Amino acid sequence: MTEASNSNDTWTLAGREWTSRLILGTGKYQDAEETRAALAASGTEIVTVALRRVNLEKKDNLLSWIDRDRYTFLPNTAGCYTADDAVRTLRLARELGIADLVKLEVIGDKETLFPDNEETIAAAKTLVAEGFTVLPYCSDDPIVCRKLEDVGCAAVMPLAAPIGSGLGVRNPYNLAIILERAGVPVIVDAGVGCASDAAFAMELGVSGILMNTAIAGAKDPVMMARAMKAGTEAGRLSYLAGRIPRRLYANASSPMSGLIDTRASS
Repeated sequence: MTEASNSNDTWTLAGREWTSRLILGTGKYQDAEETRAALAASGTEIVTVALRRVNLEKKDNLLSWIDRDRYTFLPNTAGCYTADDAVRTLRLARELGIADLVKLEVIGDKETLFPDNEETIAAAKTLVAEGFTVLPYCSDDPIVCRKLEDVGCAAVMPLAAPIGSGLGVRNPYNLAIILERAGVPVIVDAGVGCASDAAFAMELGVSGILMNTAIAGAKDPVMMARAMKAGTEAGRLSYLAGRIPRRLYANASSPMSGLIDTRASS
């Protein structure tokens, strides 16, 4: 695939085609100006908003900082620890007219922020039955991902590493199994720390990456947003190009046949 044809390398999520494979969170930025600048620099088309962290009574809140004509909102349930709490939060989002495309996040532990997979599956069943398009944050467990797909989730979002850790992809082998078996998009969520992490994740063949802390927590968030955009695109191109096989021993770059034997006496 040439670079020109890669410009048409869109992907489908929730019945829509998208160009950017980078989804951004909106927390932890200093102010509205920095938030908007980072989103623009990243090239993202989808932004996720933690509903429980938005003061809806204030006119000047996070939701008002983002251009709804430019970006698609993905409300999420960050801060929820039960299926009931997550479902209740997203029903509120629907009543407010924010979106039916939602990120489901049910945390199982306050220290590690690992997902509670059992509660996540239970919430997903309810939300799908109510007509929501559900993108669930989950562990990098192929069985959990299969169960979430089976209940009707539009994608699966396995973590690369704990939320905000910046450790990068800790278990590429599990992600490879998930990718091999999934019939829906696989989006890496949580743990990416730098542009090379983004490139590595994309080289595995995932459809996209969701990140927040890696950009918002950087010394220069806008510059990091540009870096993450480039890393995501480079990783996708590398995946499409097809890497050479790994070898234990050297393999000459130039053909050996036809070489002049310089050992021969003159």
